Amino acid sequence: MPESNQQTEKPDAGQRLALIRHSVSHVMAQAVTGLFPGTKVAIGPSIENGFYYDFLLPRPISAEDLPAIEAEMKKIIDSRQDFVKVIVSREEALNRFAVEEFKTELINELPVGAEITIYENRDAGGNTLWADLCRGPHLANTREINSAAFRLQSIAGAYWRGDENRPMLTRIYGTAWENPKDLKAYLAFLDEVEKRDHRRLGKELDLYSIHEEAGAGLIYWHPNGGRMRVAIEDFWRQEHYRSGYEILYTPHIGKSWLWETSGHLGFYKSNMYSPMEIDKQDYIIKPMNCPFHIMIYKNKGRSYRDLPLRWAELGTVYRYERSGVLHGLLRVRGFTQDDAHIFCTPEQMEGEILEVLRFSLHLWKVFGFNDIKAYLATKPAESVGEKSRWDAALESLRKAVEAEGLSYEIDEGGGAFYGPKIDLKIKDALGREWQMTTIQFDFNEPERFDMTFVDADGQHKRPYMIHRALLGSLERFFGVLIEHFGGAFPVWIAPEQIAVIPVAESFNDYAKKAAAELKALDLRVSAELGDGRLNAKIRDCQSRKIPYMLVVGQREADEGTVSIRLRDGAQKPTMKIADFAAYVTQKVQSRDLEL
Repeated sequence: MPESNQQTEKPDAGQRLALIRHSVSHVMAQAVTGLFPGTKVAIGPSIENGFYYDFLLPRPISAEDLPAIEAEMKKIIDSRQDFVKVIVSREEALNRFAVEEFKTELINELPVGAEITIYENRDAGGNTLWADLCRGPHLANTREINSAAFRLQSIAGAYWRGDENRPMLTRIYGTAWENPKDLKAYLAFLDEVEKRDHRRLGKELDLYSIHEEAGAGLIYWHPNGGRMRVAIEDFWRQEHYRSGYEILYTPHIGKSWLWETSGHLGFYKSNMYSPMEIDKQDYIIKPMNCPFHIMIYKNKGRSYRDLPLRWAELGTVYRYERSGVLHGLLRVRGFTQDDAHIFCTPEQMEGEILEVLRFSLHLWKVFGFNDIKAYLATKPAESVGEKSRWDAALESLRKAVEAEGLSYEIDEGGGAFYGPKIDLKIKDALGREWQMTTIQFDFNEPERFDMTFVDADGQHKRPYMIHRALLGSLERFFGVLIEHFGGAFPVWIAPEQIAVIPVAESFNDYAKKAAAELKALDLRVSAELGDGRLNAKIRDCQSRKIPYMLVVGQREADEGTVSIRLRDGAQKPTMKIADFAAYVTQKVQSRDLEL
C-alpha cells in the first residue's frame, strides 16, 4: 500500500484554498460520523467559496446541531492529524467500505485499471482515525487549517447523485479560508448578498409573487413590478427602433412540426411541455420564438435588397425546469425573452455582429453595468454547417469583441451544434458575474426551413441567421437588477419615484396639489396623507426605497416649494414645484443613475 502525505508542487493561492476546503470537508465528515454513529458517507468536494458533504444520517439534524459539529471539528484540527494518501486494490477498497453502500457503488463504477486511493486521517502514532475513498489532494496535516477560519453554514437535502428516485441525503455546507480576516470579509459579503436577495426585496417592495395556483416557476407581476417593467420595455422598444429593428408579436403555441423541423424537439424535448391536441393535431406551447420569426420571413420572397432584416420580440416562452432548480426570478418556467433574429447576407455578417455587440454594451451601460467580459464559444465536436462558414462566423465574432476593446476568453467547444456564439458576462455591485447576453450564429435553421433570398446575380441563396438576446430574459434580468441596486433603483425605473409628505393633516391639500402637478408630467407620485407621524411616514417611504421624499408644511405652502429629502437621508435645497419637476424629469429622460 504506497502511502504519501506530501504535495509535490507548491499550490497557487486558488489551489491552496481548494486544498484547505477539501481537507476541512474531511474533518467535518470525521466529526459527523463520530457524533452520529451509523452515519453513511457519500461525497464531499470543495466548491467555490467552500465545501459540502452528503450524509445518510441515523436521525434528522438541523442548524442547531452545527455548533456541536464545529466544536468537534476544532478538536480534530487541534489534534494535528496527518492526511495520508493510500493506494489500494479494488478488492481492498470494497472490503474497507463494505458497509458503505454509496462508496461501494462508486468503487464498482471505476474503470478497470483505475488507481483507487483512500485518504486516511492519522494521529501522531500513525493510527487511522477516519478514512474516505478520495482522489485528493489534501493538506499534509490539520495544523495547516486555521480553526478560527471556517464556518458551517447550512443544511439542505440532496438526492444521491441528483436522482429523485435515489435516497435523500443530508448535505452540510461550510466555508473555509486561510485566516479569520478572510472569513470575516466573506461572511460580511454574504450578509450583503442576503440583504440584496431579490426574493426578499421582491416581497418587501411588492414587485412580484409566485403562487402554486399557476404552478412553480411562473411569475405574477404586481403593480410596482409592472411599473418598472413598463419603463424598461418602453426604453427597450425605443432603442430597438432607433437601431433599425422592427417589433414582432407571435403566438404562444404552434404545431409540433415547427420544432421537429428546427431540431429543437430532438435536442430539447425534456425541457419542452407536453403537446396538446387541437383539431387532431399536436400543438406545443413555445419554448423559443425563432421558428415563428422564420415563418414571417418565409411569408413572401426576399431579395438581397431587403436584407438585413432585424426583427425583435419580447416573446414569452415556456420551458420545463425541475422544481429543485427553480430560484425566484433567476430560474423560472415561463419567461419573456428580449429576443431578436437578424437575417443577412454573408457580406453583411461582420457589420451586423459588430452592431449587435455595440448595441448590447450600450444597453448594459445605461443600466449601470460597466464591468463586462466576453466568452467566445467555438465549434463543438458535433455540429452542422460547413467549416468555412464556422471559420468566417467565428472570425467576425472575434473582430467585433476586439474592436470594442472587451477582454475575452475562448470557450473551446462551447458553441451550439448550429453555430459559434459570444456570451457576455456582467459583474454586479458585489462583484458577482452573471451570464446575460448571447449573440449566436445559426447555420441549422435556414437550411432546415429552406430559407432563401435572391442575390444580385439572380440566384437563390441561404441567408445568415443570428439569434441574440441582449438582456436575456426579463425575469432573470429583473432579479439581477434588484440585487445589483439592492432595491434602490435609479429614478427612471423606480416603481415609486416621489412621495409627498405633509408635516400635518392641515397641509394635505397642498400635498395633493403638489402631487397632482408632478403626476401631470407622468411622474410616479404618491401623497402620503395618512394620520401617522411625520417621522414614521419618512421611515416607511425609505423602506419602500422611494428616491425623493418631498416634505411640505406652512413655509412650503406659502412659497409654492417643496423640501427635498433623498431615500438615504441626504437633503437637497428647497425648490419650487416646477423647478423640482424639471429636475426630476431631466433625470428620468437622461436615465441618470444618480439622484
